[in-house]
Amino acid sequence: MKVPRVLVLPGWQGSGSTHWQMRWVAAHGYAVVEQHDWLRPLRGDWLMRLEEAVLEAPGEVVLVANGLGCHQVAAWASHSRHGAKVRAALLVAPVDMQTPVLSQALPSWSPVPRQRLPFKAVVVGSGNDPYCSLDEAQTLALNWGAQWVNLGTSGPVNGEPKLGDWPQGLALLTELLKD
Repeated sequence: MKVPRVLVLPGWQGSGSTHWQMRWVAAHGYAVVEQHDWLRPLRGDWLMRLEEAVLEAPGEVVLVANGLGCHQVAAWASHSRHGAKVRAALLVAPVDMQTPVLSQALPSWSPVPRQRLPFKAVVVGSGNDPYCSLDEAQTLALNWGAQWVNLGTSGPVNGEPKLGDWPQGLALLTELLKD
């Protein structure tokens, strides 16, 4: 079986070079789904970019999303006719859109899609992430039909430089690539 292409979906404001996502891109040759505007993301624009990236891939894809990228995956899956091209998704630290600062800054991202995803998924969260409440992340995992992974209080997984290459996350991705 051919190895699927890994598409990396950074969240709001993108991922810097020390972020685990960009470290994975550099180390493993994964593809970043670039956005026109990282600072003022419009949901429709982001969904179109994901649709284009999935259709451009020669075969199956595995999605690796962080923060707002998790909501991008869920919204795309609820509208796209190409969900069968996605083998799996690793959804890390989905932002809690009920947080006042996020709901005000990202108005086009409400309501949050809560339909079951048409592919295997893993949602990862931690108990001390200021933008990803543990309860909301666990609820999203349940709604999306995803496996839930609680990192405890190991720190935010939304770009912390101390995570480095984040081997625990890479192990989760490796399992998704095997299936």
